[in-house]
Amino acid sequence: MHTPPSAFHSVFLASANLLNLALPGRVFYPNQDAYGAEEYQRKIAWLGQQMARLNADVLLTQEVWDEAALREAVAASGRRYAVVQAPGAEQGAQGTPRLGLVSRWPVQRLQSLADFDPADHLPVPELGLVKRFERPVLLAELQGPQGQGLTVLAAHLKSKRPKFLIDAQGQALEDRDDPAIVARAMLRSLMIRAAEACALRRFVVTLSQGRRHPLVLVGDLNDGPQAVTTQLIAATAEVAYDKGAADTALFNAWDLQTEPALRRDMAYSHVHQGWPEMLDQIWVSEEFKAGSRFAVGDVKRVEVFNDHLHEGRDRTRSDHGFVRALLRWKI
Repeated sequence: MHTPPSAFHSVFLASANLLNLALPGRVFYPNQDAYGAEEYQRKIAWLGQQMARLNADVLLTQEVWDEAALREAVAASGRRYAVVQAPGAEQGAQGTPRLGLVSRWPVQRLQSLADFDPADHLPVPELGLVKRFERPVLLAELQGPQGQGLTVLAAHLKSKRPKFLIDAQGQALEDRDDPAIVARAMLRSLMIRAAEACALRRFVVTLSQGRRHPLVLVGDLNDGPQAVTTQLIAATAEVAYDKGAADTALFNAWDLQTEPALRRDMAYSHVHQGWPEMLDQIWVSEEFKAGSRFAVGDVKRVEVFNDHLHEGRDRTRSDHGFVRALLRWKI
């Protein structure tokens, strides 16, 4: 029986926070023990299983300290990929972990973006000017097997963890048991994340304004979809007042799913002190918004792989759920 061709070309695109993926014996944070050989192998095996389950065509990862470890995890998945890279972690990342790209699609351009535009520098109390991302943003220009072009921005923004002052040796300069000091340290974190969001917004505008080229933002934004910092990047609300704003707006892939039977009322990718949050997200440009006159396709469905969040804390697993979207281009 002849099967008619699909009316779409598609790609599975996913985001995964790998929770400090580092080689065994390598100290990544001064206050955390390095992985032993056996613990490392368990982490690689678990990540390989999850990557096999995701089976994404394009996977953006966070918290990669060593590109070699990312390559081992991908190999353990048994899935075949043309590209496995983590810019800045080729010889081991220093200071903060990096983002990685695992792709079956050819990469036309892969760039690590660390510095803000000078207009986005922001003074933060006791820290001075914030001028760069703590974890550089990853920019990838990809081309699909049918010639589809896709630009991807991958980000891992500053966490909500309080930003306490420390000296050059890493020793505390503040009383961390003082509630007022804790509040000020949380303010610093919020301001850093907001500055990063504003700088990321500039990238979104530059890459999307007037181009009519599909753009996707993927990653751990460390805030929910409706948070001020997230909306600084997406500017979705502006579309309600100005339809032309859709040119540079981003839309939450979760809200755009065209397969309603698979959509749930709630999704979460992280649980902190018993509170579920959707920190890991996929945002798309107007070109994937079904019904838009500029649409080249749609978001078929979005899935969150989070069962492991309830299996107990173990650093060989991730403390984040993984998010996967099925994006489609019209033929």
